[in-house]
Amino acid sequence: MRLLTYDDAGAISFTKDLLESELASYPYAILSHRWGPAEEEVTYNDVLTGIGTSKPGSGSAKIRFCVQQTRRDGLQYFWVDTYCIDKTNHTELSEALISMFRWYANAQRCYVCLSDVTLDNWERHLRASKWFRRGWTLQELIAPSTLEFFSKEGQTIGTKAFLIDQINEITRIPIAALQGKALTDFTVHERRQWQEGRETLKPEDLVYSLLGLLDISMPVLYGEGKVKAAERLETALNEAQKGKQYTDFSLVFSLAEAAIETQRFVARNSELLEIRTHLSSDGSRRTVVLHGLGGIGKTQLAMAYAKRHKDDYSAILWLNAKSIDSIKSSFGKMAKQILREHPGATPLAGLDLQQDLDGVVDAVKAWLSTPMNARWLLICDNYDNPKVPGNTDPNALELRHYLPEAYQGAVIVTTRSSEVKLGHCLRIKKLETLQDGLEILEDASGRRELAKDDDAVRLVLKLDGLPLALATAGAYLNQSTMTCAQYLDFFDRSWARLQKMSPGLLTYEDRTLYSTWQISFDQIERQDSTAANLLRWWAYFDNQDVWFELLNHTDNDNPQWMAELVEDELAFHACMQVLCDHGLVEADAQNQYGVESTGYSVHACVHSWMTAVLNSQKDGALARAALDCIASHVPDLHAPQWSLVHRRLLNHANRCLDYLDVADSGLESAWAWNTLGLLYTRLGKLTSVEKLFTRELKAYEQAHGPDHASTLGAVNNLGVMYKNQGKLEEAEAMYRRALKGYENAPVADPLTTLDTLHNLAGLYVMLGKLADAETLYLRALKGCEETLGAEAPSTLDTVNNLGMLYNDHGEFDKAEMYVRALRGREKALGADHTSTLLIVNNLAIVYANEGRVAEAEEMYVRALQGQEKALGADHLTTLNTVHNLAILYKYQGRLTEAEELYQRALSGYEKALGADHTAALRAVTNLGLLLMAQGRREDAEEQYLRAMAGYDHMPPQMQIYVDELGRLLSDAPDNAAMGEHLLPVDALK
Repeated sequence: MRLLTYDDAGAISFTKDLLESELASYPYAILSHRWGPAEEEVTYNDVLTGIGTSKPGSGSAKIRFCVQQTRRDGLQYFWVDTYCIDKTNHTELSEALISMFRWYANAQRCYVCLSDVTLDNWERHLRASKWFRRGWTLQELIAPSTLEFFSKEGQTIGTKAFLIDQINEITRIPIAALQGKALTDFTVHERRQWQEGRETLKPEDLVYSLLGLLDISMPVLYGEGKVKAAERLETALNEAQKGKQYTDFSLVFSLAEAAIETQRFVARNSELLEIRTHLSSDGSRRTVVLHGLGGIGKTQLAMAYAKRHKDDYSAILWLNAKSIDSIKSSFGKMAKQILREHPGATPLAGLDLQQDLDGVVDAVKAWLSTPMNARWLLICDNYDNPKVPGNTDPNALELRHYLPEAYQGAVIVTTRSSEVKLGHCLRIKKLETLQDGLEILEDASGRRELAKDDDAVRLVLKLDGLPLALATAGAYLNQSTMTCAQYLDFFDRSWARLQKMSPGLLTYEDRTLYSTWQISFDQIERQDSTAANLLRWWAYFDNQDVWFELLNHTDNDNPQWMAELVEDELAFHACMQVLCDHGLVEADAQNQYGVESTGYSVHACVHSWMTAVLNSQKDGALARAALDCIASHVPDLHAPQWSLVHRRLLNHANRCLDYLDVADSGLESAWAWNTLGLLYTRLGKLTSVEKLFTRELKAYEQAHGPDHASTLGAVNNLGVMYKNQGKLEEAEAMYRRALKGYENAPVADPLTTLDTLHNLAGLYVMLGKLADAETLYLRALKGCEETLGAEAPSTLDTVNNLGMLYNDHGEFDKAEMYVRALRGREKALGADHTSTLLIVNNLAIVYANEGRVAEAEEMYVRALQGQEKALGADHLTTLNTVHNLAILYKYQGRLTEAEELYQRALSGYEKALGADHTAALRAVTNLGLLLMAQGRREDAEEQYLRAMAGYDHMPPQMQIYVDELGRLLSDAPDNAAMGEHLLPVDALK
């Protein structure tokens, strides 16, 4: 940077080129101005040739003004862009434009020459001055700490501090920014808005003039055009805010996953600033907990923060923390978005997103823990049932288990509980000003100037700063001609009714909310009784995502209003529209599951009121109708997209568990309990399965007795459930009871008997009763052959199960029953079907255990080639075969080939499951043993340390081999022969 200086005669000259570190020794003034005619402006060369102050026109007049004003202010140096930059030198020009914001900020004084403002009428001219509409003058207004405005005549008008109100009105730039508040306290979006309406001579300058305000440095390339310059600015901004690898982890911003809340929101600027302050970091983990009453606006505050600061994060993700099921569902949706935008994202690639939800949770957490992926924001909403001291609810949730392990990223938690201590706690209070309440009421009601209506003011005061109550009252007023005075009268009567109905149950805030909803409900009931009945019925469903097809199940016993509603989609949406118009229901932004139609949702507080007030006396008929709809909508496993429908139904099924007794109609409900039990079985919800199957069994026992076929079917179902829970003795008792019942039935049903034989035999294998298991499998095989035929799928399944039993028992000659199963599968399904290939893999294991190495290799290679073609190289089934073949190669002494396969399996497991998964650690351990067999002690030790990191999470049979590797490392000399320590081929398969 070069400065201008002057001598006693007023002649000007340049200083030497100064480094920024030297500027403190050269205190200077700086000029902000609009350029005049090009031929009149003084240039760098003009100053060099000595004609700077004598050149005709406005340019030299500005130099003389600067000399005089700088001298008055006791300064020796000054800087003017037109004079001090050699614009013929592109490098110098680029560096100057990038540095200019700092140069203005470091100046002792900044003089603004307003060539279109005269002293005699400056106040009127000031507002119209073109200086406020130029692009470059924006940073010249913001950067200097001391800035003074001068008229065309060179007379002072006032400082920035003196004129701050006028400047604020002219530019709409916040007073805090004009007063020098740190620019980082304003979002990028806010700073860019300050430039709206400004102009530059060159189109690129609209971008370049923002560099200082946004603290961005990038090359200046005149001629590239505004569009390309803006694209480069976006890239530079993202790199600065989110890291240079932000594109590897960026996700499109969307709030579609956010829970439905009222859309009216009064900005809580102080709270937003506090959130921003506590989430600002260098990428290390920061957490803010928003806690407060239901309906107070916690979710909307989180949404407002996300919208305001979306440019600061590479990804913003929404987690519904209402329950474990809703959390897993949210993780599933996150995984879909990540894979949609980053198809190769590890460790998500290869996972079954519909079935392996636990794996999905771990994989998304691992993705968020990836190094360099540190600029995400995770919003955990509705964490209202936390596992904290004093909460004995078995369904209480420990949110920490679902947060990424890596100490990076930002987290916002919304909760009603003040006991959640995950980070900085911010209590969200009621709205503190009358004006905020009036804004919500005006927005929701469509009425203006309510501050002039004394009754409106009284209503806002009565609703006591509760945003949800204000929005509901406003929605009602929007739908009627009622005055605020009349609404107040309705409110007082509703309050009294609630006080009488439940004096000991409701808080003051609850009554305020419930009263507003009751007024709206009364109006709905007068306007559309079907819509009112629908709202009552909704209490028996979950509060989120009620859609037409869910209710589209008729029953002859249903009332007329329900039949009309569930049979006519137009009638359904018309009722929902009435409820939406009154502010009680909101249409979902989109269908997150992609199956059937988009649904509707209600706020959790509204749902509580629907349950506690509209259904204060539980209605068995409505509960049974809801149960029938939910159970009837469970698809079978052959239906298209059945797993997505299962996930969509889950929260509604969970709601059924809350009113089992209310909905129970004995035998008539047994089918529903069974259907929901199957739903939970498919989803792995075994505790819920037990409740439902036990109730189903009770219904059949009471109606038909202990030995009826339906009763025995329920007994068998309980046996399956107990087996899945690991309650093997209880499962055995159920299976034996079912088998005895089928055997003693007057009319035998061979298929149900065979199914039970299979189930009991499989259980005996788990219990180690292998002789009993063999007896039952042989009996089942004979029955299948006689009843179904030698090549029926059930027969071949039995053959396969027997083969597995013999293989695990070491009877390898008998295990060749796999050959029969293989031939049957090949004939029925084809040689390359995945079910056939599983038998091929099992047969390879048998051959390996028999020492028939060549035949084992042939089977493994066949299975691997088929699986790679059918499933892909990274599918877990393929990787398991790769791992088995590696074990075989090691046994053969083909150590180099074995190492390549171990490395492939390990890389695939880590990519699909994460480095700490049991499968990955299994491969690590086997690789370590192989490396020891090669004498590569240091490499083996590295694998041993990796295995030990996950030791505590391994099954005991796997820990044995890690211990063996550790013993080898501690006992064996570097050059020892390792052959005697090789494990059996199937040691870790």
